[in-house]
Amino acid sequence: MNNKKLKFKSNKERVNYFLKLFRKEDRVLILIWADPDALAGALALKRILQNKVEKITISNVNEIKRLNNQVMIEILKIPMVKFVPQLLEFYNKVILVDSQPAHREEFKNIKFTAVIDHHPLTNGWESDYIDIRPNYGATSTILFEYLKTLKIKPSVYLATALIYGIKADTDNFEKSAQLQDVIAFQKLYKKMNKHLLSKIESAHLKRSELKYFKIALDNLKIQKGKIFSYIGKVSNTDILVLIADFFNKVADTSWIFVGGEYKKNLIIIIRCDGYKKDAGKLAKRLFKDIGLAGGHREKARAEIQFSNLNLESDKFDTLQFIKLFEKYFRSKAKKKEI
Repeated sequence: MNNKKLKFKSNKERVNYFLKLFRKEDRVLILIWADPDALAGALALKRILQNKVEKITISNVNEIKRLNNQVMIEILKIPMVKFVPQLLEFYNKVILVDSQPAHREEFKNIKFTAVIDHHPLTNGWESDYIDIRPNYGATSTILFEYLKTLKIKPSVYLATALIYGIKADTDNFEKSAQLQDVIAFQKLYKKMNKHLLSKIESAHLKRSELKYFKIALDNLKIQKGKIFSYIGKVSNTDILVLIADFFNKVADTSWIFVGGEYKKNLIIIIRCDGYKKDAGKLAKRLFKDIGLAGGHREKARAEIQFSNLNLESDKFDTLQFIKLFEKYFRSKAKKKEI
């Protein structure tokens, strides 16, 4: 059934309802698009369901190539298996963490027992249990509240993971942070390990990835305070995020658009200050009908097959990349909202 209409008076009522969905003989698959917040949330859920079900497995649908994420998994000992559809034959309950079924093609045909996320609510899907809190800066904060409600003291590894998840998704509290995120950080800070966190946070780039920054700078174009750069083929999509965040530090810029090709798809990373601007709405308006698109006010992402754009990837460049956004900014200029 669709539980979007269910209302909970307290975290205790919410968590109790969630736990009643599971029985001792259940085999639970926790599905994620692996990033710091998703990894931390999945690890917290594994702890919550420990000894309450027969088996719990965390499974990632994406290839984990970003160095920070690899180090996080290694030093915090997060057990995972790569997702393949055959896993669904063995696990009878599936939980989606830090994402929603509409976000990824891989999620669309899966029946989820529960969906726990902090991104804006999407439509066209159902789950037995839904906890979507777009006002929270991180899914890690939501899962911290579950732990607190159940009076579960997180281990050093789990506390460190949740701290990093909160820091990553709130950009170190510079954006999207709420009081709940601050409280969770304060409580977890006493239990986490600073040296482990430092090891994770300091691992940013592989030497082989420096070339992408040079390409991005060579291809960069600035128009009316908007930065555009199309990089071409990349070995992983996380490098596009790193480049977009790097450009976002440039003064006197209003929008950042970084694009690249990955597995015959155009990946677009969008950044802005989120003040009188909405990156998520921009991405959805332009690309939701031809690909996957969405995000927050200050950051968003789109993924589109080049065939849907009627463009040849090997001839695509920054000038063509700019043209994808001209319609949006022309209409906004008419309304004098930019």
